[in-house]
Amino acid sequence: MEQTLLLIKPDAVRRHRIGEILARLEQAGFAITGLVMRRLNRSQAEQFYAIHKGKEFFPSLVEFITSGPVVASRLEAEDVRSRVRQFIGPTDPAQARPGTIRAVFGTSIRMNAVHASNPEEDVEKELSFFFPESQQES
Repeated sequence: MEQTLLLIKPDAVRRHRIGEILARLEQAGFAITGLVMRRLNRSQAEQFYAIHKGKEFFPSLVEFITSGPVVASRLEAEDVRSRVRQFIGPTDPAQARPGTIRAVFGTSIRMNAVHASNPEEDVEKELSFFFPESQQES
């Protein structure tokens, strides 16, 4: 079994969509093996999104992710990393396939409801940011 991280972003939390998003993940066969709600401060957000530091959108990304609480979920399933990315859809909800999380719950490129770890990046680092015990379990 493989693990990945999915964050429900402040826009979806503010709109009371946590339960609906988690239910869709479970119905799709993803096991939720960890769940935590946290409000990130600027330093934590900059650390979490460090891979994007220096990019034009980095300041607004940090501002947005610190604007309210996020719900971090550790998901587990076969090939979960690529399957979850397909399940949520592309960053821009307008380009997302109907029925994907971002098509249903996202309202803009920035307010796209969720973040899922990118399999080409450091998934373990993102998991351990919210679930330090994940390091010992893998």
